[in-house]
Amino acid sequence: MELTSSITQIVSHLEKIQSFNVQNPLDDTRKYLETMSLQLSGKKESVAMIEELNVSMEDHQIPIRIYRPKGKAVQKSSAIIYIHGGWFIAGGFETHDAVVRKLANKIGSAVIFPDYRLAPEHPFPAGLNDCIDIVKWVSEHAEDLGIDRDQIGIIGDSAGGALTTSVSTQVGERLKFQILIYPAADNQLNTKSWEIYETGPVLNKDGGIQAWKWYHPEGESKPDPLAVPILIKDFKNTPPTLVLIAEHDALRDEGEVLTQHMKEAGVSMQTSFYKDMVHGFMHMGETLNEVQKATDEMAVFAHQYLKTAEK
Repeated sequence: MELTSSITQIVSHLEKIQSFNVQNPLDDTRKYLETMSLQLSGKKESVAMIEELNVSMEDHQIPIRIYRPKGKAVQKSSAIIYIHGGWFIAGGFETHDAVVRKLANKIGSAVIFPDYRLAPEHPFPAGLNDCIDIVKWVSEHAEDLGIDRDQIGIIGDSAGGALTTSVSTQVGERLKFQILIYPAADNQLNTKSWEIYETGPVLNKDGGIQAWKWYHPEGESKPDPLAVPILIKDFKNTPPTLVLIAEHDALRDEGEVLTQHMKEAGVSMQTSFYKDMVHGFMHMGETLNEVQKATDEMAVFAHQYLKTAEK
């Protein structure tokens, strides 16, 4: 494993982030992701407006943010639903704020960001159900939101990529496209890339094993394909898909296998391999030019399916 000087610098920085709560690995993971995102993302772009709402479900509420891009009319806007990563147990508005702002402005779409329920407090299928419910809600309330219900796409990173994949098999007919950024897909953690990158950079196998146990406790004995997308057989509703894979990423191989499964099922697929990159590189805009490159690529892909002019 040969890392570029930029990646080596980032890895060195990550190693200096002290453990916040050794006695509580869950709290530690959540605070680590927040710190990494805040320290490495760089300057946040301004957007036209950020709205915060609570979407009422039968027995709980789902907080959402709506990011309105600069220079775009609110009425009849295209929209992206963004599903964040964090091993199903961490992440939220602040960890992905910089990424979402950049995507909103570049694609020229409103971005709806659900703060879905996290494990272990809310194991599978709670978070997935929240994501499915938000896609339905946005589609059904599009006019009130100033959104064109026929111009909605979805993007998910890491664990959010797993959720997005499953969302699309359930309500993909409401979506024009999906983008999966270094998606998690398999709870076995037994691929060659997991062997190579067992202790990092960024991810480590022990943490991954624990996260999957928290998210999908029955996963070892009775794995549900909607929790473990590598097991999905039926992709009938899945819209055209772009998958971004990072070279030095423990999730690389499972992302490539998932891509192959979708391709074999007849999904319109496009894959982009980010040489030299590590897991989570979209949070590293302070140092990496590839963040802008990936944002540009996602915008080009989105514009193939949305009626919006490239910025």
